Amino acid sequence: MYTPHQYKNENLADVKEFIKKHSFGILVNQVDNKPWATHIPLELDIDSEGNDVLVGHIAKANPQWRHFKEKEQVLCIFNGPHSYVSSSWYQEEEVPTWNYVAVHAYGELVVLEEEAVLNSLFKLVDKYEKDSKDPLSLHDMSPKTMRQIKGIVGFKILISDIQATYKLSQGREHDHPKIIAELDERQDPGSKAIAKCMRKE
Repeated sequence: MYTPHQYKNENLADVKEFIKKHSFGILVNQVDNKPWATHIPLELDIDSEGNDVLVGHIAKANPQWRHFKEKEQVLCIFNGPHSYVSSSWYQEEEVPTWNYVAVHAYGELVVLEEEAVLNSLFKLVDKYEKDSKDPLSLHDMSPKTMRQIKGIVGFKILISDIQATYKLSQGREHDHPKIIAELDERQDPGSKAIAKCMRKE
């Protein structure tokens, strides 16, 4: 990912929290010599050897999994908030731009055995059900329903590199109060979220 130096976030703890918060990512590899992308939850975890990994699964009906190759790097993309920034908010003439937060993670994909897939599904459902009014648990599902696991392929990705871009009007700090105020006045969630990021909340 092209990232000018001033936009790089090299605070790994900060970037890991971002991935956990924005875990609905995009898995990219090559299928028949073309890039193929699937939008799925990719959960950041630590494996038994203490390595940072991303854990996910896709449907067996999706041909992407048939092109998972040993030792081949895949790309996982995590998108955060983004917003248009009007240069009318600057003190001097300049072109408009776009502020955004994005993280790319690269690594080697390993297909999981069924037991490991089940464990990952229990963790995934428990994470997202905890704030439900009436949380369900896979422990309460019937064997018939749980047989659906046969229709997915689970995997983990051993992370080898993480690139994080936090483009938040760096270099225009003198314009930040006006930019933040204008973003806050907008109704879309992206603008408000970028304002929050610029305030470092």
